[in-house]
Amino acid sequence: MKKVLIICAAGMSSSVIARKGTEYLKGKGHDVEIDSTFATSGVSTIQKDEFDMYLVSPQTKMYYAALKVAADAVGKPIVNIPPQAYIPIPMGIEKLGKLVEDTLGL
Repeated sequence: MKKVLIICAAGMSSSVIARKGTEYLKGKGHDVEIDSTFATSGVSTIQKDEFDMYLVSPQTKMYYAALKVAADAVGKPIVNIPPQAYIPIPMGIEKLGKLVEDTLGL
């Protein structure tokens, strides 16, 4: 199973996006689990090296540089989520799913 983590500001929208993204990818036959965490714990969570990929929400992109240093140190990809892929409607979830598929080579 592949594990993906969304790093966001407060966790409200990201938990919905994570759930819907997981459902979408599982519906396509991918064994992928998406979870979420707060930006304030992003670096320490990445340092634990428990995920295969990291996604940074649009509202926390200002943390990207520090998060990328941590992700590079554990050899895992990190990507800024484009705003159009961060809305919990089918079109947004499809874009998020494609971002995960492309990055992880699914």
